[in-house]
Amino acid sequence: MNVWLQIAVGFVAMGVVMSLLWLYQARRGDAGVVDVAWGMGVGLLTVFFAASASQGDETRRVLIASLAMVWSLRLSGYIFRRLQTLPEDGRYQTLKEAWGSSAQVRLFGFYQVQAFWSVLFALPMLIASRNPAPAMQWFDYVGIGIWAIAICGESIADWQLARFRNDPTTSGKVCRDGLWQYSRHPNYFFEWVHWWAYVAFAWGAPWGWLTLFGPAFMLFFLLKVTGVPPTEKQALKSRGDAYREYQRTTSVFFPWPPKEETAA
Repeated sequence: MNVWLQIAVGFVAMGVVMSLLWLYQARRGDAGVVDVAWGMGVGLLTVFFAASASQGDETRRVLIASLAMVWSLRLSGYIFRRLQTLPEDGRYQTLKEAWGSSAQVRLFGFYQVQAFWSVLFALPMLIASRNPAPAMQWFDYVGIGIWAIAICGESIADWQLARFRNDPTTSGKVCRDGLWQYSRHPNYFFEWVHWWAYVAFAWGAPWGWLTLFGPAFMLFFLLKVTGVPPTEKQALKSRGDAYREYQRTTSVFFPWPPKEETAA
């Protein structure tokens, strides 16, 4: 299939899916389902792109589709489990309050923007899957290694945070367990690392340099838009001075040894 047709089909499909999910969230009263759909959408789009590509080594296409689906199932499954046990994410509660009576109309637009970003973030996988070089070469193994490190790191960070939250003695405290001692957002850091895997898979491919926009855009979104800012705002609201001290001593994103805490 022509690459432009692949992209067009992806946009239409995600637009329809997000429209249906917008109707679902309006009935359910929890807009957080979009976070589940975003990650799963990227994974399914990758499978479609890899399967319908008119060029590219077949082994690499299968590999990229498989890795992307494992990533999306892990991420979307984790968020889905949170939706079943926790109230609506504070980010969406804040948006609804700010938007007032126009909240649902604006949420429809928000969901369509997420559809757009799902396709955009699946493009590195599309480019990598069209790499005509025979698999498996050194850069394929580098890509697998980066992917494995990222998935393991993010899974460990999520597990450590979930264990902390499930401990009744930690109510009102800040998680500093394991990876959270070195970064305030180790889960986001390893999510960003994940996108470098597709840069490796696309090594030498036509337009392969465009895959660099994957980690670049992800870093921007995590640090400036949907990741760190709303998460830290909510943490300051719920944990106050304890989180301010955490901010003072701990790197915001890249893991780094913490500073000494201020004496009480």
